[in-house]
Amino acid sequence: MMPSHLDELITALRCLPGVGPKSAQRMAYHLLQRDRAGAQHLAQSLERAMASIKHCSKCNNFSEQEVCALCASPKRDAGLLCVVEMPADLLMMEQTQCYRGMYFVLMGRLSPLDGIGARELHFDRLVKRVQEHSCEVILATNFTVEGDATAHYLATLLQSQGVKVSRIARGLPVGGELEQVDSGTLAQAMLERREVLA
Repeated sequence: MMPSHLDELITALRCLPGVGPKSAQRMAYHLLQRDRAGAQHLAQSLERAMASIKHCSKCNNFSEQEVCALCASPKRDAGLLCVVEMPADLLMMEQTQCYRGMYFVLMGRLSPLDGIGARELHFDRLVKRVQEHSCEVILATNFTVEGDATAHYLATLLQSQGVKVSRIARGLPVGGELEQVDSGTLAQAMLERREVLA
């Protein structure tokens, strides 16, 4: 028996992260019963996005152009290259308004158990870009086991070629109180302490 269009819709919605069978079913029923205009808009937006969005040839972020607006901007410092895991991480870095360099988005992190290695993360493109522009690389991967492994792998790879590599620091959140911070974060903040200059 062929699956119905409703079953196909429910199955399609399950591709979203964190959406299980029940959530997908609720979403499908909501779209069909309460928000058909929203469903139509969603379908059209998905179709347009899939047809027009690709990866920037320089930073690997999502872009509708061959080179994204950040990479094309003459106001960015080409001597700095910040490596992040995902586009959302790039947006967070931009929100700080304290970094004016370039980016490279890995679109993931090393995870051998999931079959994600250096080839899947385009390390070759990253190395080529660094060689062409001779810049300092700032590793801003997440502080997870996989993020640390990715940063270590990249640091070893890039330093062997004479590239200056740094890693963003770990520590206490701004406005945070010591009693509210986990012991691992507090220990890392202690290890990465800096001298106070008057």
